[in-house]
Amino acid sequence: MIVGKNGQVGQELADRAETLALDFIAFGSNELDVRNRTAVLAAVKKYQPTVLINAAAYTAVDKAEEEEELAYAVNRDGVENLALACKAQNSLLIHISTDYVFDGSKETAYLESDQPNPRSVYGASKYAGEEILQSIWHKHIIVRVSWVFGVRGSNFVKTMLRLANDRDQLSVVNDQFGAPTSARFIAAEILRVAGLEGIYGLFHMPSGPYVNWYEFANVIFEEAVDLGLLAIRPKVLPIASDQYPTAAERPKNSELSSESGQGGFETCRWRDELILMLKQMRTLQEHS
Repeated sequence: MIVGKNGQVGQELADRAETLALDFIAFGSNELDVRNRTAVLAAVKKYQPTVLINAAAYTAVDKAEEEEELAYAVNRDGVENLALACKAQNSLLIHISTDYVFDGSKETAYLESDQPNPRSVYGASKYAGEEILQSIWHKHIIVRVSWVFGVRGSNFVKTMLRLANDRDQLSVVNDQFGAPTSARFIAAEILRVAGLEGIYGLFHMPSGPYVNWYEFANVIFEEAVDLGLLAIRPKVLPIASDQYPTAAERPKNSELSSESGQGGFETCRWRDELILMLKQMRTLQEHS
């Protein structure tokens, strides 16, 4: 059972599950609102899934600073409802979380054992969801991912390509470090791990190599020109975060590493995934 099927990862999960011919059902927020405990309990009782994957989230990082109540309603209370429902039906709950639970002050990559210290409403609401799930139901997998991109939804890659069509010069921050992770890869790994027996707990999904946003933008444009998605590569100017103020504070370091070893998630090779995404976008353009 997939909840949040219309998001970046949710759509990839549904596509992948269909490709694998899995027996599954998927809900968007208009079909199953995770904030509605009665509806969640009823749906999980009706379908009695072996595994429930929660891809539903409030992810508008800056908007969350003004919509704190809504962010918590989805990212904390919604997770509580799903945890209670899964506990009642003995279902494994796989929940997707974020690098934003950390403050970004660590010099090296964050491990699962590092103490979260969110600096934004979004990050705090996601951490609250993790905590409430851990307190309610032991049959869970929490997977933290960073810098998600993909063909579906809004993300940095698509924003850069859109801007590059309008401008010959862009400014991108160069003092926030992390690792892009493709929604396609996240979905494939979650469904792989979902089929393993007795693996519970908190995991980071590593990706590599680590880059800053400025470096990532340059790779996007390089590959997009090579694949014919862009005619001309725009000039990218590096700027500091304080030159590009946002409502919510971003972690300076979003690098996720895993100490889980066996039973954890494979490492995403994001450049390979980026090329796959760009090829998919080219195919969609050719058929539109």
